[in-house]
Amino acid sequence: MSEQNFDRIAERYDETLPPHVVQHYLDKRVAFILENCPRGRALDVGCGTGALAGRLASAGYEVTGLDPSQGMLDVMAATEPTVSGVRGDGAGLAFDDGEFDVVVTVAALHHIAEPAAVRSTLVEIARVTKRGGRIVVWDHNPRNPYWRSLMKRVPQDDGSERLIPEAEVIGGLRAGGAEILSSAQLGLVPEFVPPALLGAMKRGERLAEVTPGLRRLCAHNVVLAGRL
Repeated sequence: MSEQNFDRIAERYDETLPPHVVQHYLDKRVAFILENCPRGRALDVGCGTGALAGRLASAGYEVTGLDPSQGMLDVMAATEPTVSGVRGDGAGLAFDDGEFDVVVTVAALHHIAEPAAVRSTLVEIARVTKRGGRIVVWDHNPRNPYWRSLMKRVPQDDGSERLIPEAEVIGGLRAGGAEILSSAQLGLVPEFVPPALLGAMKRGERLAEVTPGLRRLCAHNVVLAGRL
């Protein structure tokens, strides 16, 4: 989807999925980052309306959110005033080498889609991460068949997306000089689960994440990398 289309849907973007499911995944991502990444300056590439960036700022990070859509950044400015918003393209980050302690990108690569741009974005993410810093790439797992159904029903997906294989993420980060620390599949709670069943679904998710074979079908590829 183009940045103009994201501008068009920006004000309703946060309403496209049920809030209890959105909260579950925000909690999951923040917990992963806090457990695996140092505090300091953080960059969120493809920050959207800043839901994750705002949570990280509340946890003590100095956060910059980058997005190509001014409409999304405008929403973030209104709702997450502690986050610095920068309009830009992940494939050409306007930051110095080693400027950030932590760089994250969540559910953005499949919108970038084009292979050369995805690779450039991953190389750039590694470049702006300081030595000893951490990188988290969290994106849709192409092995999970549910994505193709969901992506037909949300306004942010218009058919121009491409689900990025785990090996492509790893290869792009390594090309930028990053060391892969872990790569896993996490998440299984679907958007249609009612609030009353969320607890049971979360227990099933945790079981799936540690079950050989089944875990390969979890919703997201989550790659943790370090900058040497």
